[in-house]
Formats: sequence, C-alpha cells, structure tokens
Amino acid sequence: MSDVPRSPDRAGGEPSSGTAMPEARIESPSSEVEHPAGSARMPGSRREGYTKLPTGPVGVEPVVVSGPVAEDIGRESEWEPATSASPVDDTRLAPWALMAAVVALVASFFVGWGIPIAVVAVIASIMSLRRPVESRAIARWALVLGLCATVYSLGWLVWAGMQFERLG
Repeated sequence: MSDVPRSPDRAGGEPSSGTAMPEARIESPSSEVEHPAGSARMPGSRREGYTKLPTGPVGVEPVVVSGPVAEDIGRESEWEPATSASPVDDTRLAPWALMAAVVALVASFFVGWGIPIAVVAVIASIMSLRRPVESRAIARWALVLGLCATVYSLGWLVWAGMQFERLG
C-alpha cells in the first residue's frame, strides 16, 4: 500500500490507486465442462426418497392384546385380570450342600481326593446363605463341614506329597 491519495474512477465510482484495472467479466463454461443431470442439489433441499436405513432393527412380532374383547363389553361377564400366582421357587440348595459336605468330610478322613466335593459343598452353602428362602442353620453347617473337609483333604494331599518326595 502506498500513501498516495486515490483519485476517483472515470465513471465516478470508487477511487483507484493510479493504475487502471480491467473490468471483471463472467465467462460461460467451455464445452469440456459437463453438468451431470440430477446430481446437483441445493444444500438443505429435500430428496426424492429416503436413502438411509433406520438406526435399528424394527420388530415385526404380532401385537398381543390382553384385556376384554370389544364386543363383550357391557354383557353379563365382567373382565378380570388373571389371578394365577407366579410360580414359587421351591428348590432348596442348603440340604444338598449339607449332604455334599458330609460326604466330603467322610471321604477326607480316608483319602485326600474328596476335595472337589468339599469345594462344591462350600460354594453351594455360600450360595444358599445368600438366598432368602434357605434355612440359615443348614447352610451354616454345610459351610463349616465343607471347610473342615477341605482342610482335612488338603492335609492328606500334603502328606502324600511329602511321602512321594521320600520315595523319589
């Protein structure tokens, strides 16, 4: 930029900086430029159809209706919801844990290979202690006897390992 004051254009428009600039003109595109039909669109304009899939799978399961039939409303029978009670969980885990603990304890008096049964008894007793419908006393007995069977079985296995080292 220079500090020379600008003089107005010949047409009386904007002041120029001393050199005459050619006027801007718009030329039409040459024959080499192709305009593909239908591909250009204005941003934000609607398309002819949807081209993207929905964001998730759409279920096509039949709709199950529960309630009174529309034609039966107002007749002699009133609709009532089903009164069937939900099934009660009658399975008990604590007696099975106690039985496994007793079997493991008896086996641990003679051999050390009863340790898998003892571990199963301990796990089953812990699970039965967490359930509200189980007998706490039976589950505690199963836990104590299962832990005793585990200790006795481990004692047998340690003793057998020490004997094996003496032979070998």
